[in-house]
Amino acid sequence: MKAITLLGSTGSIGTQTLDIVSHHPDQFRIVGLAAGHNVEMLAAQIRQFRPKIAAIYSEEKLPILTEAIKDLDPQPILLAGNAGVIEVARYSDAETVVTGIVGCAGLLPTIAAIEAGKDIALANKETLIAGGPVVLPLVEKHGVKLLPADSEHSAIFQCLQGVPKGGLRRILLTASGGAFRDWDVEKLSEVTVADALKHPNWSMGRKITVDSATLMNKGLEVIEAHFLFGLNYEDIEIVIHPQSIIHSLIELQDTSVLAQLGWPDMRLPLLYALSWPDRIYTNWERLDLVKAGNLTFREPDHQKYPCMQLAYSAGRAGGSMPAVLNAANEQAVALFLEEKIQFLDIPKCIEFVCDRHQNDNCANPSLDDILAADKWARQEVLTATKKLATLSPIISLR
Repeated sequence: MKAITLLGSTGSIGTQTLDIVSHHPDQFRIVGLAAGHNVEMLAAQIRQFRPKIAAIYSEEKLPILTEAIKDLDPQPILLAGNAGVIEVARYSDAETVVTGIVGCAGLLPTIAAIEAGKDIALANKETLIAGGPVVLPLVEKHGVKLLPADSEHSAIFQCLQGVPKGGLRRILLTASGGAFRDWDVEKLSEVTVADALKHPNWSMGRKITVDSATLMNKGLEVIEAHFLFGLNYEDIEIVIHPQSIIHSLIELQDTSVLAQLGWPDMRLPLLYALSWPDRIYTNWERLDLVKAGNLTFREPDHQKYPCMQLAYSAGRAGGSMPAVLNAANEQAVALFLEEKIQFLDIPKCIEFVCDRHQNDNCANPSLDDILAADKWARQEVLTATKKLATLSPIISLR
């Protein structure tokens, strides 16, 4: 059985990973769990999966967690705070760490796991987007595997199995189009939080669902694909595929195109990241192409969704700019979810912050540089919100 530590156990990625473990107890066992704030769910998970170590990010909730599982024998090691999550990430008994923590908060625990020699099932794209210049050299130094566990990059990784070195020519990232793919651009000024959280195909957390609505999610995936697979940005393209059956495609040097298909279910890429290079039998619903019906494609509307181009620009700038883009997006989305800014303010805030960072972009950032850029960008978003009335709209209302 493969020993697994799960970071972000009470979120969408975490609960689906635990579903896999519960259905394959002969293949996987949980040795570590870390969660953010949901102490009741974490306590229930500890009872069910009996990890050796667990942590909750909210330090004030540690006494509640301790009380909730005081009758367990043996007792797991219980920790709290960011330091506690990092200790769980590097716990010695684990072979693979699933990084399901949302946002840049997952960067330091992921680095700790890599430095402890753990293979990484990467479900936290921000780790590479913000920290790619630091993370990739560490992966090579410590000889660990970094396996993508999100849908699109898992699809690319699966398609690449057996492709010779140098055989990859182009990546085609598919996008559902998010909650507003069929909205007229004029209606975007009326978007509510509830509207943005109605994803047509996928069940995901709140932040990533908003990212899907702005299509920033796809822009961030372009940067992640660049770091994971080494292609230049002009060779990574986005195509809208409303049915979410084809999860991404690769084009080879001879123009052959390979695709990975399946129902929109995050458990499949998670399972492959955990089981690679093996394939494990499941009783999940099998893909029926007749039932799936027509598979359609269209170009993304960059005028309607400027976040994609902002991501491409940040990726090409390199250095600390992707970290700034990511942090600005996280902060702007959080303000939108709190109903403090409007949906169309999200790209305006991001563009403002990235523009302000151009002269300070660090070409070869250290971890400290990345963390400083992240902190600075979040504060600059708050500055941007005070100037929204003076910022030019970057969505063209045709």
